Amino acid sequence: MNFVQPIRSKEKLEQMKEELKRTGTRNYLLFYTGINTGLRVSDIIKLNYDDIRDNYSNMKSHISITEKKTGKIKKFPICNGLYNELENYTKNMVQGEYLFRSQIGTNQPITTTQAYRILKATANKLGLEEVGTHTMRKTFGYWHYKQYHDVALLQTIFNHSSPSITLRYIGISQDEIDKSYYNFSL
Repeated sequence: MNFVQPIRSKEKLEQMKEELKRTGTRNYLLFYTGINTGLRVSDIIKLNYDDIRDNYSNMKSHISITEKKTGKIKKFPICNGLYNELENYTKNMVQGEYLFRSQIGTNQPITTTQAYRILKATANKLGLEEVGTHTMRKTFGYWHYKQYHDVALLQTIFNHSSPSITLRYIGISQDEIDKSYYNFSL
């Protein structure tokens, strides 16, 4: 199993978004949703129109899903840029339509394998290594931690059992280890 990393550079993050936009709105929004929600790819690909719009086609304030891996309910607000992107992206969709539809079949979501291919191909173009579908979730966690410095909150968001797991998961532990080596000399 390959170990993936968060995208730690804002510049590379913007390049990734721009390159994905060139490949299509679906691909861009898949990534944008991942880095702004911290959802696992298995939950992102299952999102549909009804998860973000009500019966009157109005945008919902929150997304509420049952996580595939844990079976637990996760509820979070649709905030800032993601709200605008989803509102625009879904304006011509219908109830029950998957947000990230496959080109194969009728109203089927893309697979996690296809999501991986999309992200990996884009990362390769940009010279990014250690990128996979989990990079989206880890990137969310990394930048959330950098902004709020609240490992307990992030631990709750990710449903991790300890702060050390969360810090290791988002690459902060490795950053601290690397920093200690760079600043160490005998």
